Amino acid sequence: MKVILLQDIENLGKKYDVKEVKSGYARNFLLPKKLVMAATPNALKQLELQKEAEAKKAEEELKQFQLVAQNLDGLEIEMPVKIDENGQLYGSLTPLKISKFLKEKGVEITKSQIKLDKPIKEVGEYEIIIELPHGLEAKIKIIVVEEKV
Repeated sequence: MKVILLQDIENLGKKYDVKEVKSGYARNFLLPKKLVMAATPNALKQLELQKEAEAKKAEEELKQFQLVAQNLDGLEIEMPVKIDENGQLYGSLTPLKISKFLKEKGVEITKSQIKLDKPIKEVGEYEIIIELPHGLEAKIKIIVVEEKV
């Protein structure tokens, strides 16, 4: 029996693949769990239309993230923090703190997108990589300075 996979299924295939499976497997397991649908001529036409729509959506999304990456790339942000008499930060700058600070400045970045080798613990300039969807990256410079009291 020919079926269209509605999601990735281990040892069978990826979403939207058309596969030949045993009819008992399809009838008793795959169809009741809505993992597949029968590969009728009408369903195959619908599948092509859906693939085209998703490709267009992915292309538009890619363009959007490329624009975000261009706007972020090379951005320099001064981040005031409290420091002690030795020039050490009280606490350290983690991706979460950087993300919150960037949000205050109008840059919507999640902590998981910020890639730091280790937390920042001293005043200075640091280049940070921000990973965006579709494999895009942007480098920004965070300048950690003493907070004026």
